Formats: sequence, C-alpha cells, structure tokens
Amino acid sequence: MKITIIGAGPGGYETALEAAGKGIEVTLVSAGPVGGTCLNEGCIPTKALLRSAEVLETVREAASYGVEAGECRLDFARAMARKDAVVEQLRSGVEFLLKHKLITLLRGKASLCGGQPGGGEAETAPHKVKVALDEGGEEIVESDYVIIATGSVAASLPIPGADLPGVISSKEMLSLEALPKSVCVIGAGVIGLEMASLLNSFGCEVSVLEYCPDILPRFDTDLAKRLKQSLSKRGISIETSAQVKSIEAAPEGLVTSYVRKEKEASVTAEKVLMAVGRRPALGSLNFEQAGIAVTPKGVLVDAYMQTSVPGIYAIGDIAGGYMLAHTATFQGRRALNHILAGCPSEGPVDSIRLDIVPAAVFTRPEAATVGLTEDECKANGLPIKVLKSFFRASGKAVAMGETDGFCKIVASEQDGRILGCHLFGPHSSDIIQEVTALLDRDATVDDLASIIHAHPTLSEVLLSAAKG
Repeated sequence: MKITIIGAGPGGYETALEAAGKGIEVTLVSAGPVGGTCLNEGCIPTKALLRSAEVLETVREAASYGVEAGECRLDFARAMARKDAVVEQLRSGVEFLLKHKLITLLRGKASLCGGQPGGGEAETAPHKVKVALDEGGEEIVESDYVIIATGSVAASLPIPGADLPGVISSKEMLSLEALPKSVCVIGAGVIGLEMASLLNSFGCEVSVLEYCPDILPRFDTDLAKRLKQSLSKRGISIETSAQVKSIEAAPEGLVTSYVRKEKEASVTAEKVLMAVGRRPALGSLNFEQAGIAVTPKGVLVDAYMQTSVPGIYAIGDIAGGYMLAHTATFQGRRALNHILAGCPSEGPVDSIRLDIVPAAVFTRPEAATVGLTEDECKANGLPIKVLKSFFRASGKAVAMGETDGFCKIVASEQDGRILGCHLFGPHSSDIIQEVTALLDRDATVDDLASIIHAHPTLSEVLLSAAKG
C-alpha cells in the first residue's frame, strides 16, 4: 500500500510516521520547513517567547518573594535567538524521525492531477500528485490514497492601508529584529491575545481592537470577561465591538481608525498586528479539476475525513473546523484508520472523539476550554447546572502568588454528566486535560468528585468545583 501526504505540519508528518510504522510506504510532500506553521511560525515560537515573558515577569516580582533579583530588563535579541534555537531543535528532531526507510520526503509544491471538472473518480485524477520540486523539475507520484494536510494561512481585513509597511502578521511579528515601542493588535482571538500578552510583558504599549462584543468569541462568556479584566489591569487597552475601517501612515506612526457604538476613534502605534484569524490554504491544489468539493471554509469531508473523491482525504486546517495542531494529528489518525479498515462506508473505525477538543490560550494567566459552553447549552435547550470554584481558595495557587482565576464546570441537570469545562488561571492548559479525559468517557460530576487529587495541587480546583 502507498499513501501520498501533502503537507508536513503536525497532521501530515505524524500521520506519515504512524503509517510507516504500520508498514505503509509514504511519500510526504513539504512546501516549506517540516513542522508546518505550528512548529516554525506559530505554536512553538510563540510559546518560546511566552516563556521568556514569564521569566521576565517572575524576576520583576522576585522582591515580593524575598528575592533580590537586581536590575530586570529584556534583551530582545537574545529572547529571539532562544526562540530560534527551540524551533531548530524541534525541527531537527522531526527531520530525523522522517528518515524512515518507508518515508520519502519531497520538498516542493504539490497539486492534484485531475481530469475534467467534477470528474470524481476519473482515471487520471484521484491518486496522482504532481510535485514541482524546489530543486527544479517535477515528479508525478502515484499512490493508493492521498491525504491533504496543507494547513492554513493568516487572514487579513480588506481595508485601506492593510498592505502598508508596518502592518504585519503573526509570522512577521515572530521574526522582528527590534521590539516595537507600541503595537495595535487587530483581533482578540487566541493569536491576538497571546501576542498582546507577551508584548505587554516585554514592555510594549499594546492596544487591542475586536469586532465582536467579547474577546475570544468561541470561548465561555464568563471566561472571556474575566480574561479581559485581567489583561486590562496589566495595562493592555482592549476595545470590543470595534469595527476597524482603515489604517493610515502618519509621522507619529500607523493610525488605525475604527467605529465603536457609532463613534469614530483611532489608535496610533508603531506596528499593527493583523490577527483576525486564519483561512484554509486552498492554494493551487487543483481541487475543481480533481472533482473535490470545496467551500471558502475548507475542503468538505465526511466523518472519516474523506473528501468527495474516494481515496482522497483532507485533515487539519484545510478542512476547516478546529484549527488546532492536535486536531490535525487525530484527524490524520482517523483517516489512516479508515484506510486500514478497508474504507467502510459506515460504522466506527476507532474510538477517537473528534467532537471533544481541548483548546488553550497561553496568556498570563492562561485560559482553557473543552466541551460545551453555558451559552451553547442554553441555546440548544439543554437543562444544565453550573459549578464553580476559584483559584484564590487553592493552597497551591496562594503559595505561587497566582490566585487570579476560576474553574467552571457545565453538567447535565438530569444525570450529572459533564458537558464542558472552562478554566482561567495558572496552568489551565495542563489542568483542562483531566476534564477532557472524563468527557471522553462520558463521566459525571460525581465521578470527578470521587477521584483523589494530590494536595496541594492546582488541579484541586476541579475537585472543589465538582464538590460544589
């Protein structure tokens, strides 16, 4: 059996490694550095810089813990060099793993070899991929199955001035040579807020403009409000319900004009970070000619991640939905399991719950979520009970000096089954995994309350909420 995987991000390369481990011959096509957006210009470099920000904040607070830390300042160049070293170390590790005898890594841009538009299973189409090699020339790869994992690209607002010098994406922000004195962040989603948080720690003057009524539009409302309050107390200016109209260059910097509650206003900053989300990298893969159904939101797939053409799959950001690295990885496993099961048209091929996906925001403090929000339950008419606890009552949090935050568990009023959990506080990204596991097994609040938790630990905040 042969599989061609287009895209070497987490979804692509991890699926390639798993397939090779099962004795399948894999051709992996990478249009850029292996590791994709997550490793090279997203999750990992951002977290490396956030760690620098965390250490910087800790040193600033050292005196309150009885430690004289001396002068505290940021060496931006060294922080960026550390970030680059972290990325290089992890990328080298991935490249080493891909030197598997059953994996052929082709560096270049791929496109599907299709027949006539709408041809579906045309003889020339489904399982041939043309690769324009970086080294020159092209290669036609034939395989039994194709998995598309080309990820996403940064979106931008179609407004005047969006292409001005100094208006940058998160990718460009992560490669700056000098720290700007001020930044206006357009978009208060995960990317925008993480960038705002670390830039604030680094000493930048940060303003955030968000079109929606709340920050983190897909997160729990209570969580979003508390995080906004916390970031505002740190000196980050956040305006919600703000419709950005234009960006103009002025002697004092870039002027971002917006309308809020029918009133015009503006923010002036040295840089403008466009953080309004991401869109599937549909590019030039030749979907129409290959007969694959596509919408602006991504490639259409079924429960097995199979496209409208049998034998061709799409996973990760290219398929829309949850644009998260771990989602792509498990969608790749689903596609591979479907292939190994003989491509059944119905019935389960594994026990993976693709509807249960934890997500985290690595601000300071962190925020994390999994499952349904209170608003979603109410909108769907689900009778629920909401249980809360607060980090200020946690012995570990008090000892750490990080008491800002809460835990919110949403459960069925009828049987106590856990429906969702929303955390705001220290190490929320780690704590949320416990609830994710319980959700995956349809556990109840009583099940959680009966599990012994080590003391003193931050995860006791879950136990406190479950006990009511």
